[in-house]
Amino acid sequence: MSSDRAQTQAGSVSSELFRHACGRFPTGITIATVTDSTGAPHGLTVSSFTSLSLDPPLVLVCLGHAVTIIDCFRAARHLGISILAQDQQSISERFARRGQDRFDGLRWHSGEFDVPLIDGVLATIECAVHQRLSAGDHDILIGRMLRARIAEGSPLVHWAGLYTRLAE
Repeated sequence: MSSDRAQTQAGSVSSELFRHACGRFPTGITIATVTDSTGAPHGLTVSSFTSLSLDPPLVLVCLGHAVTIIDCFRAARHLGISILAQDQQSISERFARRGQDRFDGLRWHSGEFDVPLIDGVLATIECAVHQRLSAGDHDILIGRMLRARIAEGSPLVHWAGLYTRLAE
């Protein structure tokens, strides 16, 4: 085996090995957002995001059960996705921290479906919640894309536990 982090028992994979193995797959960074019943915005950094279907246009995000705002996402009828550009690492870090108003002082707007969308990102996507599933220690939210806007630029990328850039 080419790694020092080897499986110790047949069929048994530690959380550390799982994270390191999956960390070898580079991902873009998004901010997933919802508005609660009082109209307050909520969001968090998500790298578990992917397109799922062209017809209908579906995307998927995965949120851990331990996320402090998971109930806001469980109750939401719509969600927003803001795909971060390579110079927006500070936004990713802001939405990964707990115990603060993540939107305070940030440029954002409410989308057509009342979801918070970050200004100046590579793309914004507004979705109707199509399906919710629970698997392991995560909720899987499938959203049907209702609206999207895109901009030019390079993505913020996460790989092997670090922020990185695509080669030019």
